[in-house]
Amino acid sequence: MNNRIRYVIVALLATLVLNTATLQAQYPVKKTIQDARRKVVKVYGAGGLGGLEAYQSGFLVSPEGHIATAWSYVLDVDPVVILDDGRRFEAEVVGFEPQLELAVLKIEAGDLPYFAIREVPPTQAGQPVLAISNLFNIATGREPASVMQGYVAGVAELDARSGVFKSAYQGEVLILDLVANNPGAAGGALVTRAGELVGMLGKELRDARSGAWLNYALPATTLRPRLLAIVSGEAIVEPPKTELLARDKSHNFETLGLLMVPNVLDQTPAYVDAVVPKSPAATAGLRPDDLILLVGKVRIENQDRLLEQLRSIDRRDPVSVVLQRGSEILSLRLVR
Repeated sequence: MNNRIRYVIVALLATLVLNTATLQAQYPVKKTIQDARRKVVKVYGAGGLGGLEAYQSGFLVSPEGHIATAWSYVLDVDPVVILDDGRRFEAEVVGFEPQLELAVLKIEAGDLPYFAIREVPPTQAGQPVLAISNLFNIATGREPASVMQGYVAGVAELDARSGVFKSAYQGEVLILDLVANNPGAAGGALVTRAGELVGMLGKELRDARSGAWLNYALPATTLRPRLLAIVSGEAIVEPPKTELLARDKSHNFETLGLLMVPNVLDQTPAYVDAVVPKSPAATAGLRPDDLILLVGKVRIENQDRLLEQLRSIDRRDPVSVVLQRGSEILSLRLVR
Protein backbone atom coordinates (compact mmCIF):
# COMPACT_ATOMS: atom_id res chain seq x y z
CA MET A 1 0.00 0.00 0.00
CA ASN A 2 1.58 3.33 -1.05
CA ASN A 3 1.62 6.39 1.18
CA ARG A 4 -1.12 8.22 -0.77
CA ILE A 5 -3.65 5.37 -0.33
CA ARG A 6 -2.67 5.02 3.34
CA TYR A 7 -3.24 8.75 3.84
CA VAL A 8 -6.72 8.59 2.24
CA ILE A 9 -7.78 5.66 4.43
CA VAL A 10 -6.57 7.36 7.61
CA ALA A 11 -8.36 10.59 6.63
CA LEU A 12 -11.61 8.73 5.98
CA LEU A 13 -11.43 6.92 9.32
CA ALA A 14 -10.67 10.16 11.13
CA THR A 15 -13.68 11.83 9.48
CA LEU A 16 -15.93 8.92 10.46
CA VAL A 17 -14.77 9.03 14.10
CA LEU A 18 -15.17 12.80 14.21
CA ASN A 19 -18.69 12.68 12.71
CA THR A 20 -19.74 9.94 15.14
CA ALA A 21 -18.37 11.88 18.11
CA THR A 22 -20.12 15.05 16.94
CA LEU A 23 -23.40 13.15 16.53
CA GLN A 24 -23.14 11.64 19.99
CA ALA A 25 -22.39 15.06 21.49
CA GLN A 26 -25.37 16.67 19.77
CA TYR A 27 -27.81 13.85 20.49
CA PRO A 28 -26.89 11.85 23.61
CA VAL A 29 -28.11 8.31 23.01
CA LYS A 30 -29.25 7.84 26.62
CA LYS A 31 -31.65 10.80 26.45
CA THR A 32 -32.94 9.75 23.01
CA ILE A 33 -33.69 6.26 24.34
CA GLN A 34 -35.46 7.61 27.42
CA ASP A 35 -37.67 9.90 25.34
CA ALA A 36 -38.43 7.32 22.64
CA ARG A 37 -39.28 4.54 25.10
CA ARG A 38 -42.08 6.66 26.57
CA LYS A 39 -43.74 6.71 23.13
CA VAL A 40 -43.54 2.92 22.51
CA VAL A 41 -46.31 0.63 23.80
CA LYS A 42 -46.92 -3.09 24.29
CA VAL A 43 -49.86 -4.62 22.42
CA TYR A 44 -51.58 -7.84 23.54
CA GLY A 45 -54.33 -9.64 21.67
CA ALA A 46 -55.11 -12.91 19.90
CA GLY A 47 -52.57 -15.69 19.54
CA GLY A 48 -51.49 -19.02 20.87
CA LEU A 49 -52.92 -21.06 17.98
CA GLY A 50 -50.18 -22.93 16.19
CA GLY A 51 -47.52 -21.39 18.40
CA LEU A 52 -48.30 -17.82 17.33
CA GLU A 53 -47.32 -15.12 19.82
CA ALA A 54 -50.14 -13.00 21.28
CA TYR A 55 -48.12 -9.80 21.59
CA GLN A 56 -46.38 -7.16 19.51
CA SER A 57 -45.35 -3.50 19.70
CA GLY A 58 -46.70 -0.11 18.71
CA PHE A 59 -45.94 3.57 19.09
CA LEU A 60 -48.01 6.64 19.89
CA VAL A 61 -48.62 9.05 17.00
CA SER A 62 -50.94 11.55 18.70
CA PRO A 63 -51.39 12.99 22.21
CA GLU A 64 -54.99 11.68 22.13
CA GLY A 65 -53.91 8.02 22.12
CA HIS A 66 -53.60 7.00 18.46
CA ILE A 67 -51.14 4.11 18.12
CA ALA A 68 -49.46 2.83 14.96
CA THR A 69 -48.70 -0.87 14.84
CA ALA A 70 -48.38 -3.77 12.41
CA TRP A 71 -51.58 -5.37 11.14
CA SER A 72 -51.52 -9.02 12.24
CA TYR A 73 -53.54 -11.85 13.80
CA VAL A 74 -52.83 -10.25 17.21
CA LEU A 75 -55.52 -7.69 16.31
CA ASP A 76 -58.20 -10.32 15.58
CA VAL A 77 -59.68 -9.33 18.96
CA ASP A 78 -59.77 -5.90 20.58
CA PRO A 79 -56.23 -5.61 21.93
CA VAL A 80 -54.96 -4.42 25.30
CA VAL A 81 -52.30 -1.72 25.26
CA ILE A 82 -49.78 -1.15 28.05
CA LEU A 83 -48.00 2.20 28.15
CA ASP A 84 -44.42 2.74 29.24
CA ASP A 85 -45.62 3.86 32.68
CA GLY A 86 -47.54 0.60 33.19
CA ARG A 87 -51.08 1.89 32.55
CA ARG A 88 -53.36 -0.55 30.74
CA PHE A 89 -56.06 0.35 28.23
CA GLU A 90 -58.48 -1.52 26.03
CA ALA A 91 -57.85 -0.39 22.47
CA GLU A 92 -60.03 -0.15 19.38
CA VAL A 93 -58.87 -0.57 15.78
CA VAL A 94 -59.85 2.74 14.16
CA GLY A 95 -58.15 2.27 10.82
CA PHE A 96 -55.98 -0.06 8.84
CA GLU A 97 -54.29 -0.47 5.50
CA PRO A 98 -53.67 -4.17 4.80
CA GLN A 99 -51.43 -3.57 1.80
CA LEU A 100 -49.07 -1.59 4.04
CA GLU A 101 -49.59 -4.05 6.92
CA LEU A 102 -50.43 -0.98 9.01
CA ALA A 103 -53.10 -0.62 11.70
CA VAL A 104 -53.99 2.31 13.94
CA LEU A 105 -55.38 1.73 17.44
CA LYS A 106 -57.04 4.24 19.73
CA ILE A 107 -57.06 4.32 23.53
CA GLU A 108 -59.01 6.70 25.76
CA ALA A 109 -56.17 8.78 27.15
CA GLY A 110 -54.80 12.26 26.67
CA ASP A 111 -51.70 14.41 26.94
CA LEU A 112 -49.47 11.51 25.92
CA PRO A 113 -45.91 11.67 24.54
CA TYR A 114 -45.91 10.79 20.85
CA PHE A 115 -43.90 10.71 17.65
CA ALA A 116 -44.84 13.61 15.39
CA ILE A 117 -45.88 12.38 11.93
CA ARG A 118 -43.91 15.02 10.12
CA GLU A 119 -42.14 14.91 6.81
CA VAL A 120 -38.50 13.89 7.16
CA PRO A 121 -35.75 13.45 4.56
CA PRO A 122 -35.52 9.94 3.08
CA THR A 123 -33.40 7.61 5.19
CA GLN A 124 -30.03 6.80 3.64
CA ALA A 125 -27.84 3.71 3.87
CA GLY A 126 -25.31 4.01 6.68
CA GLN A 127 -27.54 6.07 8.97
CA PRO A 128 -27.30 5.10 12.68
CA VAL A 129 -30.67 4.04 14.08
CA LEU A 130 -32.30 2.67 17.23
CA ALA A 131 -34.95 -0.07 17.11
CA ILE A 132 -37.33 0.09 20.10
CA SER A 133 -39.90 -2.65 20.72
CA ASN A 134 -41.36 -5.24 23.10
CA LEU A 135 -38.85 -7.80 21.90
CA PHE A 136 -39.57 -11.35 23.12
CA ASN A 137 -42.19 -9.90 25.52
CA ILE A 138 -39.46 -8.86 27.93
CA ALA A 139 -41.43 -5.76 28.93
CA THR A 140 -44.82 -6.82 30.31
CA GLY A 141 -45.65 -3.94 32.64
CA ARG A 142 -43.61 -0.91 33.60
CA GLU A 143 -40.42 -2.53 32.35
CA PRO A 144 -38.80 -0.42 29.61
CA ALA A 145 -38.99 -1.52 25.98
CA SER A 146 -35.96 -3.24 24.45
CA VAL A 147 -33.53 -1.12 22.44
CA MET A 148 -31.17 -2.27 19.70
CA GLN A 149 -28.57 -0.05 18.08
CA GLY A 150 -27.40 -0.45 14.51
CA TYR A 151 -27.39 1.02 11.04
CA VAL A 152 -29.53 1.14 7.93
CA ALA A 153 -27.64 -1.27 5.70
CA GLY A 154 -29.56 -0.31 2.58
CA VAL A 155 -32.82 0.79 1.00
CA ALA A 156 -34.41 -1.79 -1.29
CA GLU A 157 -37.68 -2.91 -2.87
CA LEU A 158 -39.56 -5.79 -1.23
CA ASP A 159 -41.69 -7.67 -3.75
CA ALA A 160 -43.68 -10.54 -2.27
CA ARG A 161 -44.89 -11.60 -5.72
CA SER A 162 -41.61 -13.39 -6.23
CA GLY A 163 -42.81 -15.96 -3.70
CA VAL A 164 -39.66 -15.63 -1.62
CA PHE A 165 -41.02 -13.64 1.32
CA LYS A 166 -44.61 -14.00 2.59
CA SER A 167 -45.79 -10.43 2.85
CA ALA A 168 -48.61 -8.38 1.37
CA TYR A 169 -46.39 -5.30 1.34
CA GLN A 170 -44.72 -4.42 -1.93
CA GLY A 171 -42.53 -1.38 -1.83
CA GLU A 172 -39.46 0.22 -0.35
CA VAL A 173 -38.04 -1.08 2.94
CA LEU A 174 -35.12 -0.15 5.13
CA ILE A 175 -32.74 -3.11 5.47
CA LEU A 176 -31.30 -3.09 8.98
CA ASP A 177 -27.87 -4.08 10.20
CA LEU A 178 -29.27 -5.41 13.49
CA VAL A 179 -31.41 -8.39 14.45
CA ALA A 180 -34.61 -6.41 14.95
CA ASN A 181 -37.43 -8.57 13.56
CA ASN A 182 -38.01 -11.14 16.29
CA PRO A 183 -41.22 -12.13 18.16
CA GLY A 184 -42.88 -9.07 19.64
CA ALA A 185 -40.91 -6.53 17.61
CA ALA A 186 -43.49 -6.01 14.85
CA GLY A 187 -44.92 -2.50 15.04
CA GLY A 188 -42.00 -1.11 17.01
CA ALA A 189 -40.35 2.23 16.29
CA LEU A 190 -37.18 2.87 14.32
CA VAL A 191 -35.66 6.23 15.25
CA THR A 192 -32.54 8.26 14.59
CA ARG A 193 -30.09 9.29 17.29
CA ALA A 194 -32.00 12.55 17.42
CA GLY A 195 -35.21 10.66 18.20
CA GLU A 196 -36.87 11.26 14.81
CA LEU A 197 -39.21 8.49 13.70
CA VAL A 198 -37.94 7.00 10.42
CA GLY A 199 -39.76 3.67 10.25
CA MET A 200 -41.93 0.95 11.76
CA LEU A 201 -40.42 -2.46 12.42
CA GLY A 202 -41.96 -5.09 10.15
CA LYS A 203 -43.14 -8.60 10.91
CA GLU A 204 -40.83 -11.58 10.82
CA LEU A 205 -39.96 -12.48 7.23
CA ARG A 206 -38.06 -15.55 6.19
CA ASP A 207 -36.74 -16.37 2.72
CA ALA A 208 -38.67 -19.48 1.61
CA ARG A 209 -35.68 -20.72 -0.42
CA SER A 210 -32.63 -19.94 1.68
CA GLY A 211 -34.18 -19.77 5.16
CA ALA A 212 -32.54 -16.39 5.80
CA TRP A 213 -34.38 -13.87 7.98
CA LEU A 214 -34.89 -10.33 6.75
CA ASN A 215 -34.45 -7.52 9.28
CA TYR A 216 -36.32 -4.52 7.96
CA ALA A 217 -38.58 -1.55 8.66
CA LEU A 218 -41.26 0.19 6.62
CA PRO A 219 -40.17 3.79 5.97
CA ALA A 220 -42.07 6.50 7.83
CA THR A 221 -42.28 8.40 4.53
CA THR A 222 -44.39 5.54 3.11
CA LEU A 223 -46.67 5.27 6.16
CA ARG A 224 -47.09 9.01 6.73
CA PRO A 225 -50.02 9.73 4.32
CA ARG A 226 -52.14 6.88 5.71
CA LEU A 227 -51.29 7.69 9.32
CA LEU A 228 -52.22 11.33 8.85
CA ALA A 229 -55.51 10.35 7.20
CA ILE A 230 -56.49 7.93 9.94
CA VAL A 231 -55.45 10.15 12.86
CA SER A 232 -57.34 13.10 11.35
CA GLY A 233 -60.47 10.96 11.13
CA GLU A 234 -60.59 10.58 7.36
CA ALA A 235 -62.00 7.31 6.05
CA ILE A 236 -59.42 5.01 4.51
CA VAL A 237 -62.06 2.83 2.89
CA GLU A 238 -65.13 3.62 0.87
CA PRO A 239 -68.42 3.58 2.82
CA PRO A 240 -70.46 0.41 2.36
CA LYS A 241 -72.98 0.51 -0.45
CA THR A 242 -76.53 0.67 0.86
CA GLU A 243 -78.37 -0.32 -2.32
CA LEU A 244 -78.88 -4.07 -2.36
CA LEU A 245 -79.54 -5.94 -5.59
CA ALA A 246 -82.17 -8.64 -5.98
CA ARG A 247 -81.01 -11.98 -4.61
CA ASP A 248 -81.08 -13.61 -8.04
CA LYS A 249 -78.84 -10.85 -9.45
CA SER A 250 -76.30 -10.36 -6.66
CA HIS A 251 -73.53 -12.42 -5.14
CA ASN A 252 -73.86 -14.45 -1.96
CA PHE A 253 -71.98 -17.24 -0.24
CA GLU A 254 -73.49 -19.88 -2.54
CA THR A 255 -72.58 -18.15 -5.82
CA LEU A 256 -68.96 -17.92 -4.70
CA GLY A 257 -68.73 -21.38 -3.12
CA LEU A 258 -68.08 -20.16 0.41
CA LEU A 259 -69.10 -21.92 3.60
CA MET A 260 -68.59 -19.62 6.58
CA VAL A 261 -68.21 -20.52 10.24
CA PRO A 262 -71.57 -20.59 12.11
CA ASN A 263 -72.90 -17.06 12.49
CA VAL A 264 -74.01 -17.37 16.10
CA LEU A 265 -72.85 -13.99 17.44
CA ASP A 266 -73.72 -10.41 16.56
CA GLN A 267 -70.14 -9.82 15.51
CA THR A 268 -69.07 -13.22 14.16
CA PRO A 269 -65.82 -12.66 12.18
CA ALA A 270 -65.87 -13.51 8.47
CA TYR A 271 -63.89 -16.74 8.77
CA VAL A 272 -64.11 -19.28 5.97
CA ASP A 273 -65.12 -22.72 7.23
CA ALA A 274 -64.91 -24.60 3.92
CA VAL A 275 -64.67 -23.99 0.18
CA VAL A 276 -66.81 -25.76 -2.44
CA PRO A 277 -64.56 -27.60 -4.96
CA LYS A 278 -64.30 -26.00 -8.42
CA SER A 279 -66.18 -22.89 -7.20
CA PRO A 280 -64.98 -19.29 -7.75
CA ALA A 281 -63.61 -19.31 -4.20
CA ALA A 282 -61.70 -22.54 -4.79
CA THR A 283 -60.34 -21.34 -8.15
CA ALA A 284 -59.17 -18.07 -6.58
CA GLY A 285 -57.35 -19.99 -3.84
CA LEU A 286 -59.40 -19.36 -0.70
CA ARG A 287 -58.89 -21.87 2.11
CA PRO A 288 -60.57 -22.82 5.37
CA ASP A 289 -59.66 -20.50 8.27
CA ASP A 290 -59.04 -17.52 5.95
CA LEU A 291 -60.35 -14.30 7.50
CA ILE A 292 -61.91 -11.88 4.97
CA LEU A 293 -60.85 -8.31 5.77
CA LEU A 294 -61.97 -6.31 2.75
CA VAL A 295 -64.37 -6.67 -0.17
CA GLY A 296 -63.22 -4.13 -2.71
CA LYS A 297 -62.26 -1.21 -0.47
CA VAL A 298 -64.88 -1.86 2.18
CA ARG A 299 -63.80 -3.18 5.58
CA ILE A 300 -65.57 -6.38 6.64
CA GLU A 301 -66.07 -6.33 10.41
CA ASN A 302 -68.35 -9.39 10.55
CA GLN A 303 -70.30 -11.91 8.49
CA ASP A 304 -73.39 -9.71 8.26
CA ARG A 305 -71.32 -6.93 6.67
CA LEU A 306 -69.76 -9.45 4.28
CA LEU A 307 -73.14 -10.73 3.11
CA GLU A 308 -74.45 -7.16 2.78
CA GLN A 309 -71.50 -6.14 0.65
CA LEU A 310 -71.84 -9.20 -1.59
CA ARG A 311 -75.52 -8.33 -2.07
CA SER A 312 -74.41 -5.01 -3.57
CA ILE A 313 -72.27 -6.65 -6.29
CA ASP A 314 -73.79 -7.95 -9.53
CA ARG A 315 -73.09 -11.67 -9.76
CA ARG A 316 -71.72 -11.16 -13.28
CA ASP A 317 -68.93 -8.99 -11.81
CA PRO A 318 -65.78 -10.28 -10.11
CA VAL A 319 -65.31 -9.92 -6.35
CA SER A 320 -61.98 -8.60 -5.04
CA VAL A 321 -61.13 -9.58 -1.47
CA VAL A 322 -58.27 -9.00 0.93
CA LEU A 323 -57.85 -11.73 3.51
CA GLN A 324 -55.65 -12.77 6.37
CA ARG A 325 -54.13 -16.24 6.35
CA GLY A 326 -52.08 -16.83 9.47
CA SER A 327 -49.57 -13.98 9.44
CA GLU A 328 -50.03 -13.26 5.72
CA ILE A 329 -52.25 -10.66 4.02
CA LEU A 330 -53.40 -11.76 0.55
CA SER A 331 -55.40 -10.15 -2.26
CA LEU A 332 -57.58 -12.48 -4.36
CA ARG A 333 -60.10 -12.03 -7.17
CA LEU A 334 -63.14 -14.30 -7.41
CA VAL A 335 -64.63 -14.69 -10.87
CA ARG A 336 -67.91 -16.54 -11.38
